[in-house]
Amino acid sequence: MTDKPETYGDRLLAFTLPDRHVRGRLVRIDGVLETILSAHDYPLPIRNLLAETLVLAALSGGLLKDDGSQLTIQAQTDNGIVQLLVCDYRDGELRGYAQFDEDRLRDAGADVSLDALFGKGFLAVTFDLATTQQRYQGIVPLEGNSITAAFENYFRQSEQIPTLIRVSVDCGHEPPIAAGLLVQHLAEGEEGRERLHVRMDHPEWEHVAIIADTVRPDELIDRALSLEALLWRLFHEESEIRVDPGAELSRGCRCTIVHFENVLARFPSEERAKMRNDEGIIMVDCAFCSRFFPIQD
Repeated sequence: MTDKPETYGDRLLAFTLPDRHVRGRLVRIDGVLETILSAHDYPLPIRNLLAETLVLAALSGGLLKDDGSQLTIQAQTDNGIVQLLVCDYRDGELRGYAQFDEDRLRDAGADVSLDALFGKGFLAVTFDLATTQQRYQGIVPLEGNSITAAFENYFRQSEQIPTLIRVSVDCGHEPPIAAGLLVQHLAEGEEGRERLHVRMDHPEWEHVAIIADTVRPDELIDRALSLEALLWRLFHEESEIRVDPGAELSRGCRCTIVHFENVLARFPSEERAKMRNDEGIIMVDCAFCSRFFPIQD
């Protein structure tokens, strides 16, 4: 551990356990979460779902090494209550939005299952790498009792990396808060080691996974407990814990008039003409921040 200022909220904490070939991320989102959720009047089940997915985006996006790279999580549903769920992370900036059927959600009640929310849905995880301009995408079924369970399955199936993720969310009180822990047995050493043989039952991984699984939901969202202190509670018996404060988080709606002008320029002129209102303005609705942008075409 280090003597750097401790981390409490709206910032990633990266760590490695060198002797176990394990890397991890911790995050707690509070003020940024409140800002993102305030863009829409989401009912509690959707607030919790969106908060959970934002934590997953921060944890996995925090694994990206190059500036400008982006991680996007999108739930594609088949006749589910939630019609669209998308969150992304880039350079500490988080965005998230959910579109859903209000009447069906109301009929489903407060304790609604993942299957009811998404039906026969799929989770698409996309990495856009800035340096190489490459895009990688993995798609897995939305199965299990939470979107976190489905996301763990993505790492096992698509990345073949032993991964444990624990997320805790409280959006039923103000201000809302959400937090999470991710640990992985390194398929490729961050310090340039050779690729390890991928085994879900590797003794190193079994040891770390058992300890990480003891983290309590209330510990994750305890605003008075620093992430460093929580990390020490879990892994204080390890011979070395390397800690590196990660990116500071912010609400990152990247919508601007210039951006939309560039997007609209790709459409044929006849299609743009159909988009104009009576004043000749194209009004673009940003779902992420719930704002309208008037575009003079």
